[in-house]
Amino acid sequence: MNEQLSSDEFIKAVRFDAQGLVTAVAQDARDGRVLMVAWMNADTLRRTLTSGEVTYWSRSRSEDWRKGATSGHTQRLVEAWVDCDGDTLLLKVEQTGPACHTGAPTCFFRKLET
Repeated sequence: MNEQLSSDEFIKAVRFDAQGLVTAVAQDARDGRVLMVAWMNADTLRRTLTSGEVTYWSRSRSEDWRKGATSGHTQRLVEAWVDCDGDTLLLKVEQTGPACHTGAPTCFFRKLET
């Protein structure tokens, strides 16, 4: 089942937390790898949906940050999904360069030894 929503309907479906944030999972649109997890507020979500350039909210700096603004490692939005509860976003993106600030292709490069 896929429900198509307008940008306004999509934003209305999101349940932002007490700080006005929602978790956003960035996934590579080509191969399905999870690239990173970050946070968005209503403004950064609206800006992302309008421009196609993924913009997040930095909790540590308390400011907006467009992914790749300083590094050049940008994310272009391909698809945006909101989960059934409205409290998590899945952003399928076209990643330019590494997604992680460490230089790794994805932020998920450490695995529990089994």
